[in-house]
Amino acid sequence: QVQLVESGGGLVQAGGSLRLSCAASGSIFSANVMGWYRQVPGKQRELVASITRGGSTNYADSVKGRFTISRDNAKSTVHLQMNSLKAEDTAVYYCNLRLFDRSNGLPLKDYWGQGTQVTVSS
Repeated sequence: QVQLVESGGGLVQAGGSLRLSCAASGSIFSANVMGWYRQVPGKQRELVASITRGGSTNYADSVKGRFTISRDNAKSTVHLQMNSLKAEDTAVYYCNLRLFDRSNGLPLKDYWGQGTQVTVSS
């Protein structure tokens, strides 16, 4: 089993910064991608950013140039540095760990953190 524990959410003024962190523990395969998703009431959960073990990153267009995702494989942690925050960034942010089958590259399972609220006041 895998557990994800998030930290770092809160209230910030528009233009400010926040850093989210997520620590993973348990049976983590070497083939995995870690990422951050966000969700607002009434909308689907959306990808914010993801990063492979090798450091390849993927960002939603809405956060490119403002957010930076990073990870520490030795500590099984992933971070999201959020700068120049906007009111529309307000959401519950979820840490995600996706495990892959190394033999065929197919996804095996998704794990989710409990979510952390980010509120940006305008």
